[in-house]
Amino acid sequence: MAGPVARLLPDGERLHLQHGPIDLVIGADGVAGARALAFQAAVARFETVLTELVAELPLLRRAVGERPSGVIAQRMVAATLPHGDRVFVTPMAAVAGAVAEEILAALCAAAPLERAYVNNGGDIALHLTPGARFAIAVAGPEGQDFGRVDLAHADPVRGIATSGQRGRSLSLGIADGVTVLAATAAVADAAATLIANEIDLPDHPAIRRLPACEVQADSDLGERLVVRHVGPLSFEEVGQALRRGENVARQMHEAEQIHAAALFLRGQVITVGHGNLGLVAAERERQRA
Repeated sequence: MAGPVARLLPDGERLHLQHGPIDLVIGADGVAGARALAFQAAVARFETVLTELVAELPLLRRAVGERPSGVIAQRMVAATLPHGDRVFVTPMAAVAGAVAEEILAALCAAAPLERAYVNNGGDIALHLTPGARFAIAVAGPEGQDFGRVDLAHADPVRGIATSGQRGRSLSLGIADGVTVLAATAAVADAAATLIANEIDLPDHPAIRRLPACEVQADSDLGERLVVRHVGPLSFEEVGQALRRGENVARQMHEAEQIHAAALFLRGQVITVGHGNLGLVAAERERQRA
């Protein structure tokens, strides 16, 4: 495998870091020279991220419980451990968010930044100071417009994550997408994964599933059945599947594990919490029309 690659994007204001499956887009704003210092620190920290994770992969692919030694792996465990007594979950459910958080920490330690973000394939870690804002469009796997997230410093959200059946990772459920806002990117990542897993219609004949290990030989899900295709569903069936995920999202919200969530399937949307997913209002209006 080739080593880490770093390059400035054409706008000169964003940094792209890539190594194996990790693909980051990074932005930073601050006083004169702060961005350059922050980007240098991000590149330096990124050098060993993948090797650190690979060193602990056997542990990270097991059900959450044992404490790892690496700082990124510890973020992963901290984000998934609160769910381990309810469902099967491994620390890998939070890997993208945890990596984003670690690189963000390196940015912020290196320079005085007003705003910074690390986007790891849609799982985003944020740094916002008073007066700073962060806005992003949330898109589905086929370019569907899931709306906008618009955050200010006063909002208790520093992590955004989206998961679903047609995303980068394997899913036990049929969600088109689940977007979660939480205090950290790793927490949002784990929650989005688990909520998406719950959006399902078990034993429905239109849903094709395969053992995860047949799709990805090294999957942490082992022989658990993951969704590979979803055929026609009635309006009522879509609503039924979404409500399964809604129940889990509400439990997480009531436990103050997440700030808000939006659940998407076949044009229907359910939201939990208030957090700036008012962007979903446009989708609801389309449904009512």
